[in-house]
Amino acid sequence: MSGRVTPHGTRTLLDYSYSMFQSIKQLYGIKLGASDGDIGHVKDCYFDDQIWAVRYVVADTGSWLPGRQVLISPHAFGSLEQAGKVLRVNLTRKQIEDSPSIESHKPVSRQFEEEYHRYYGWPYYWQGDGLWGMSGFPILELPAKPLPIEPATARGPQPERPDAHLRSTQAVGGYGLQASDGMIGHVCDFMMDAQSWAIRQLVIKIGHRFSGKEVQIPTRKVDRISYPDSTVFVNLTKEAVEQGSAHHLASAGEVD
Repeated sequence: MSGRVTPHGTRTLLDYSYSMFQSIKQLYGIKLGASDGDIGHVKDCYFDDQIWAVRYVVADTGSWLPGRQVLISPHAFGSLEQAGKVLRVNLTRKQIEDSPSIESHKPVSRQFEEEYHRYYGWPYYWQGDGLWGMSGFPILELPAKPLPIEPATARGPQPERPDAHLRSTQAVGGYGLQASDGMIGHVCDFMMDAQSWAIRQLVIKIGHRFSGKEVQIPTRKVDRISYPDSTVFVNLTKEAVEQGSAHHLASAGEVD
């Protein structure tokens, strides 16, 4: 499935919606609207790096709720189709205003998530073997194997802490890509299934930051992510990443 490609090799948000794949980078800055008015814009997305699925959209509420950011679950969207230039959520401004504040829970803790899901009456996504588990809402495929995470250097009992697998797409964007035989390029975008909110592809910029080409590699090829080193490790050679087609990689602007 492919959408319309512009002369510059990029596509619009609507094009990606038609193809069932959504560029997360192109979500940043899009206005968000509740059922009774605007609520700000998309600032970031938090994804689960074990399941490779977007769990929350981070909304910057701007002048409406100055200095505050709120999390919006995929449950609130239902669809990524835009109404005009605004992405609509199935919530009222009052519901969002009274929701638990992320500012007092940075980084996001499981306790905050439990409070958040109870507030809206939504099921916990981390129950039921990692599935969303509610008919009509995103049901996400489980990975073939868990994604290893860099072990902590500290030993002994650890205090209660945030979910280590919930990560910012804004932060991971720009991470270097480490192939099996060396560094090659950096992460510049994520391609998400518009129905399930599962991240299917990483978009990698190879060569010069401005003039280099972009390729897509499946997230299943990711071996691990080193957050201290800002590096994504993949089970591919540099040649495989560059040549792409041998491993069914699509160039930027094409979606299988």
